Amino acid sequence: MAPLSRRLLLLTITLALTGCSTSSSPPAGDAGPHAPVDSGPSSDPDAGEPDAGAPDAGMDTVPWDGGAEALPERTDHVDLGPYSDCAFNLAVGDAVAACDDVSLFNRSTCTAGAFDDLDTTGFYFLDARPNTGYVNNFSGYILRLPLDGAPGTLSGRALTRQEVGAGSFFTAATLPATRFTPARNLVFMGCTRPTPDRINGCYVQCSQGKVGIVGTFTATRPGIRTRGESESSGLSLVSESSVPMGLPVDVYVTKGHAYVVAVGTVSKPGGLAVFDVRDPAHPVLTKTVQLAGDTYWNGVWAKDDALYIASASSGVIVYDISNPADPQYVRAVPNEPLDVHTVHVKGDRLYAMAPSPGDAVLILDVSSPLAPVELNRVSLSMGGSGPHDAFVYEDRLYVSYTELGYLAFDATDSEHVLPLGGYSFDGQYAHASAVGTFAGRTVAFEGGESPGSHLRVLDVTDPANMKLIGEYGLRPEISIHNMILQGTKLYVAYYQEGVRVLDVSHPPKPREVAYFNTYRETDPGHAGGTFEGAIGIRVPGDGFIYTVDTSRGLLILSEQP
Repeated sequence: MAPLSRRLLLLTITLALTGCSTSSSPPAGDAGPHAPVDSGPSSDPDAGEPDAGAPDAGMDTVPWDGGAEALPERTDHVDLGPYSDCAFNLAVGDAVAACDDVSLFNRSTCTAGAFDDLDTTGFYFLDARPNTGYVNNFSGYILRLPLDGAPGTLSGRALTRQEVGAGSFFTAATLPATRFTPARNLVFMGCTRPTPDRINGCYVQCSQGKVGIVGTFTATRPGIRTRGESESSGLSLVSESSVPMGLPVDVYVTKGHAYVVAVGTVSKPGGLAVFDVRDPAHPVLTKTVQLAGDTYWNGVWAKDDALYIASASSGVIVYDISNPADPQYVRAVPNEPLDVHTVHVKGDRLYAMAPSPGDAVLILDVSSPLAPVELNRVSLSMGGSGPHDAFVYEDRLYVSYTELGYLAFDATDSEHVLPLGGYSFDGQYAHASAVGTFAGRTVAFEGGESPGSHLRVLDVTDPANMKLIGEYGLRPEISIHNMILQGTKLYVAYYQEGVRVLDVSHPPKPREVAYFNTYRETDPGHAGGTFEGAIGIRVPGDGFIYTVDTSRGLLILSEQP
C-alpha cells in the first residue's frame, strides 16, 4: 500500500477512473488493441520461497521464442471521450439559482427503467470528466451509501441530495472552500446502466451562483462482480482467520507460521499477528505483537531465525523467531527514526525501501540474520514519494520508485550500486514487480498503484532500453497491489478484484487461469476506499496461497489442478 502520508487523498477522496481495461465497461470508445496487466511482491529461494524466475521458466503449449512487438505506452490515464449523452442545459459561466434542479438536466437519451432495480446502498467510484477533457489525473470521487441506511457521503462530505434506487440515481454534495477555490456544489445525474456494476451520466459543478464545470461521469460499484464471475474459479478457500488489529496488509510464511502485519487505524493500533498454519485448514493465532508509538507496520520478510518488519517509525524491526510461535524483539535498524515501507531479502542482503527522509534504498548485510549491518543507501534525491518496493534478480536491483518510474541498478557490489536504466511515463506510480527469465529474455512484471494502473510486461534484458511487450488489467477503477512470480505463474493481490492467477509462460500475452473474489461489500470495516480487498500475497511452495484481505484477514487458498 502507498505511504499513508502521501496518498491518503487517493484512499479517501480522489479517484481517477480512466485508463484501459479488458472489462466490458464503458466508455464505449476502443481502449486500444492491447489489454492491460498487474503486479506485486516477490519470491526468494534464500528466504524459504521458490525463486521468482527460474532460468528459461517460460514454457507453454507453443513455447515462446523470445520475440515480441514493442507496444506503445498509453499511460494509465487515457481520455476516451464523454461517458454519456446526458447533458446539463446551462453553459459554463451561466447564472444558476439551484445547481440540483432536476429540470436543468437533459435526459432525453437516457434509458428508461435503467435504475428500477438499483440498490439504495453501496460504494461507488465516480470519475468526473469535464466536457473540455481531463485537466489532471485525479478527477474522481467516492460515493458512499452506507449499508445500514445512514446518510450518504461524497468523498467524506454529507450528501445534500440522495435519490438512489426506485428508478433514480441523483446525488448532490457541497465541497468546502479551500485556499485556492470557493465552496462548490456537485450534482450527479445517472442516465444509463450499461453493466450491473456501472452507471453513466452527466454532472455539474456550481460555485458562487454560476455554472463552473459541466461534464459526464462513470460510476462503478466494485462490490458487484462483473464478467459473469462467481466467487471463485480454480481456487478454493481452505480457511479464513480474522486479524485482531488495525488494517492487515502483508504476510510472510515460514517455519509453519504465517506472520501478518497491520497498519494502525483510528480505532485499532497496528502490529504483528502470528498464526500457526501447520494445519492450513485450522490456523491458530499464537501471539500478537505491538509497540507503543509505532503502529504503521506495512511489510514483512524472514531469513532463518530472523523476522524483519518494515516500520514507518523505527526503520527495520528485527524479531527472533527461533520459537516461531513466540517472536522476541531484538532491535531496530538503523538506530535512528526512519520510515521504511517495504523489505525484500535476497541471499545475505536485505533491501529496505525508505521513502522518508532521504528517499533511499537501504542495503543491509544479513549474513548474521539477527544482527543486520547497513552497507549502503541508494538515493536519487529527485523528489516524489520515494522508493516503494524492490526485487533483486541476477545481481540487478529493480526498484519501483513511484513517480520516478521503474528503475534498474547493478547491485553486484552492494557498496557501489550503479544505475542501469528504467521505464517511466507521465503519471506513473511504480509500485511493485517480479522478474524472471523466459526464453533467454529477462522479463519484468511491473505494476502501479493508482486508478487506471495495471500489469505491464517489460523486456528488461537490456535495462537501458526497457520495452513494453504485454499488458493485463481488469476494471480501470481498481488497482493491483502485490504479486508473486513462481515458475510460469503470476499470483496477484488485486484489491477489490481479489486474487488473480496468471499463466505468463508466454509473457507478451498473460492469461488468467484462476481467481478468488475476496472482496465483499458487506464485510465490516469497509469505507468504500480504493485500497480495500486483497492486498498481500505469498506462495511459499507448500501447496497453498496465503492472502491478506483488508477486512477478512488471512485467507488460505488452494489451487485446483
